[in-house]
Amino acid sequence: QVHLVESGGGLVQPGGSLRISCTGSGRTLRNSAMGWFRQAPGGDRQFIASIRWNGGDTLYADSVKGRFTISRDTAKNTMHLQMNSLKPEDTAVYYCAAGFGISRSSVSSGRQYNYWGQGTQVTVSP
Repeated sequence: QVHLVESGGGLVQPGGSLRISCTGSGRTLRNSAMGWFRQAPGGDRQFIASIRWNGGDTLYADSVKGRFTISRDTAKNTMHLQMNSLKPEDTAVYYCAAGFGISRSSVSSGRQYNYWGQGTQVTVSP
């Protein structure tokens, strides 16, 4: 079992920056793929970014490419999402997720992930 806890959400003005984090405990995250997803009120869950725990290969959704950066600190069992140039449409609950045995072509599918955090609210508003 993997227990994931997000932190760092909050209110930020448009154009601002925010970093959210996800810390894992329990089973080792070695050989996992980890991802960030978000869900706005009334909307579907949307893939944001993913990273391989081994090697650090990353993938981004087009909507955040160039603005968001995913990273991980293997020593601290923590994953980060640095969000820059934030827009009101980035407002959502952000969830981190972890899964094992996920192929590169499937990392953007939430169904592939076995473990989820409780979510952290990010609000972009003047």
